[in-house]
Amino acid sequence: MQTVSSSLPPLVAETAAMQAAVVTAPGQVEIQAISLPEPQAGQVRLRLEGCGLCASNIPVWEGREWFSYPVEAGNPGHEGWGTVDAVGEGVTNVAIGDRVAALSYHSYAEYDLADADKVVKLPTSLAGRPFPGEPLGCAMNIFRRSDIQAGQTVAILGIGFLGALLVQLAKHAGARVIAVSQREFSLGIAQENGADEVIKMDDHYRIIEDVKQLTDGKFCERVIECTGKEWPLNLAGELCAERGRLTIAGFHQDGMRQVNIQLWNWRGLDVINAHERDPQEYIKGIRAAIEAVEQGVLRPEALYTHHYPLSEMKVAFDQLANRPDGFVKALISF
Repeated sequence: MQTVSSSLPPLVAETAAMQAAVVTAPGQVEIQAISLPEPQAGQVRLRLEGCGLCASNIPVWEGREWFSYPVEAGNPGHEGWGTVDAVGEGVTNVAIGDRVAALSYHSYAEYDLADADKVVKLPTSLAGRPFPGEPLGCAMNIFRRSDIQAGQTVAILGIGFLGALLVQLAKHAGARVIAVSQREFSLGIAQENGADEVIKMDDHYRIIEDVKQLTDGKFCERVIECTGKEWPLNLAGELCAERGRLTIAGFHQDGMRQVNIQLWNWRGLDVINAHERDPQEYIKGIRAAIEAVEQGVLRPEALYTHHYPLSEMKVAFDQLANRPDGFVKALISF
């Protein structure tokens, strides 16, 4: 028989319920009381401290023909961190009371389940600090696959949370960073995080000419596209030097893309899709992010610009979709 250990406070144990956000229709969310999940063999239950909002949530919130509603409670929250409060049979790598970041997928809720091999212990040095492990790990994986070296010129297109983290990492590696972004606010964020040059993303050919002049006609050894849009993806190819590397970091979520393969071929570009599908690659990234934050190489705290309780989930989604000035990264707290 499976055994489940628990440290639930008496009130929660009696009610066996929790609060979770449920997207009931495009643009509509309810906070509902649902049953507390029980971990199965090889799983842990997390009492969540918080969960980041990801731009990949926008299609679910706005609605697309391939989604059905209501979505599962707590979904699409996948940037959670918190404390292990119950473990299923066979779990040995973490224990009740451990503070962890997790790969789980229903984290717009007070509790969530995760496979034990998809949680990473957080060190005491990060106690009390928010740690949305999945996006921080993504930044580390994208940086690794971009193979940025000291002395290179790196263009980063789209300065949101991910782009700003990549500016930090590229600068630490000794690269010269050119940040290209639409909003004046985001260009300021790029400068605050170390970008050497900033260019407003407004005119295709002017941007190409600006980068050409900044690089004495050589363009950039590395270009990272973070927007998830077709035009910046094509622009990214134009900014790559011959035999350069174009890294696709943006989440391309709204259909087919037309890209200038002739240009990519003529310049001999290496094109890297930096989206991982193996969960263990995400876990490696989260571990690397923990080390980078501990060392001060990765400095995400100033980028957590908006904080919401679960009860304000609709406001949080609306802000995520509209991205007003001042908005970089939102966190839901419990």
